[in-house]
Parts: sequence; C-alpha cells; structure tokens
Amino acid sequence: MTKTRDLRIVFMGTPDFAVATLKALIDHKYNVVGVITAPDKPAGRGQKLRASAVKQFALEHHLNILQPTNLKAESFLEELKSLNANLQIIVAFRMLPKVVWQMPEYGTFNLHASLLPQYRGAAPIHWAIINGETKTGVTTFFIDEKIDTGAVILSEATHIGHKTTVGDLHDELMAIGSELVIKTVKQIEADTVSTTIQPQNEDLKTAYKLNRDNCKIDWSQPINTIYNKIRGLNPFPTAWCYLENDDKKPLSVKIYGVEKIEEAHNLEAGQLIASKDELKVACQGGYLNILEIQLPGKRKMDVKSLLNGFNFSESAKLL
Repeated sequence: MTKTRDLRIVFMGTPDFAVATLKALIDHKYNVVGVITAPDKPAGRGQKLRASAVKQFALEHHLNILQPTNLKAESFLEELKSLNANLQIIVAFRMLPKVVWQMPEYGTFNLHASLLPQYRGAAPIHWAIINGETKTGVTTFFIDEKIDTGAVILSEATHIGHKTTVGDLHDELMAIGSELVIKTVKQIEADTVSTTIQPQNEDLKTAYKLNRDNCKIDWSQPINTIYNKIRGLNPFPTAWCYLENDDKKPLSVKIYGVEKIEEAHNLEAGQLIASKDELKVACQGGYLNILEIQLPGKRKMDVKSLLNGFNFSESAKLL
C-alpha cells in the first residue's frame, strides 16, 4: 500500500474566486490548519467594515483565521510557524515574502487563472478575453521569487466562446481551478509531483493590473477590438467612455452587454443611432448594439428602459 503524507494545510486567498478552492479542500476532508486573508475593508455607502469572501466562508466553517496587514511582521511569522503547516496553497492573494513561501516542508503552490507562462500578472481572465483569445485555462505552480514564474505542477485548458464575458469565464475557471488544486494536493500527498520549468518565451502576453485608463473604450478601434474589450470587462470592472449629448457636459458611462453588427457604413466612429428600442454606436467595421448601460449615479439598466426616459440628440456620440 502506498504511503501518503499527512498534510497540514495553510490556505491563503481573499475573493470569491478563492472560496471555491477552500470549499473543495474542506469537502475532500483535508486538514486546513489556518486561513490567511486580507483585513476587513470599509465598503458601501456606510463604509462599514466588510470581511473578505474567504473570511466569511472560513467563519461559517469554524476555521482558524489570520488577517495580517504586514506579511513580514514578526508577530505574524511566529503565528504562522506555530500552525506547523507543511503545505501552503495560494489562490488570488498578494505577493508573498520569501520567508513565508519557503516555510512549509512540501512547499507553497499557487493557482493561477491562465496557461502559464502566458498572462502572468493581476488580471489574466480579463486580458485573455480583451486580447481575443479562444483558449485559456488554469495552472498550479510552486512559488518562487518572481511573479507567476515558478515550476508548473499541473494545468488544464478550456475554450473561450465568442460571446463569453469575463464573468462567465471567471466562474468556469473558478470551478476548473478548484478541481486542479485537489489533483495537485493528491500528487503532493502521494509524493508523485513532477514539475516543468516555465519556458523563457520572447512573446509573452502580460495580464496587467486594470485601471481607469486601460478600461476606457477607444471608439476609433476596429469593431472586434472594442467588442472583446467590453466583454472582457463585463461585469467587472466594466468598460467605460464619455457620452456627449447636445452641448451638455459629457457624461462618464459604463457599457456592459453589446451585440456586434458587422456591416459597412460612412458614419464617424462613436456616432450614436437611437431608435425607440435600440441604441447603436458606429465603429470601424460596423455597429455595436448596446444592450446594458449605466449612467452616472444610476443603476445599470437595459437600453429599452433608458430610451423610455432619456433623449439622445441627432449629434449624440460616445467619446
């Protein structure tokens, strides 16, 4: 009979994406001796402190929770050591200091939502769609000094449909990723892990952190570029642009769902065509039919609801 290692696991993660993996570890009866997550943060209009999704799950399952503000603080390092973990699993957390990831006997591995070495960085799910990829996946790898460069343990690919949004892909990769982590843990448990060093490719695509600038729509770009950007940011953090209507001050609007209509026209990029129940915007190679939009200070709404109470001038355009 094959001897298996007795694992004592520390799990580190913060958002919903990480919860699926923590749940899978609990469901498979693994011994999670500690959960490390971000400190509670003010949220909402009242700015009340809100626990991370991982903390909420950990509380419901009576797990030991640590919320360090400084991962190099002596008090935290002592507390972490006292858990006597021999494996650490990271899903959507922050960069770890060497003193932390080197601590456990069987190493520290991370789940990353891309097929490494492509899309290292903060927002791999978004950028795969923004860049029009038709395939992505998840990878487990042992952490080293740099970001997402460690030796690969396992990976699994999936198809990206031409209408897939980042919300759809997030949920799919969350499920695939949690299963991949369990497969990885089983290999570590049985001491059968075989790793692959990541190739030093020249043409690597990076998953840059998203910000207001790189989420803005440039309506002069080709229709497919804009379409991919909008679905790659839907529903979060959402593509945006300015709406110019009459001589009023331009409004900052968020664009959610769109449909692509590829046909020739002579209109200026960004020009709006509003009818009783449809709002189209002209771009290079066709139109994007806007399905959901959000005006400043308003909730997200479908375009038909917007057109019921909002008048677009003939010169209205998106900038």
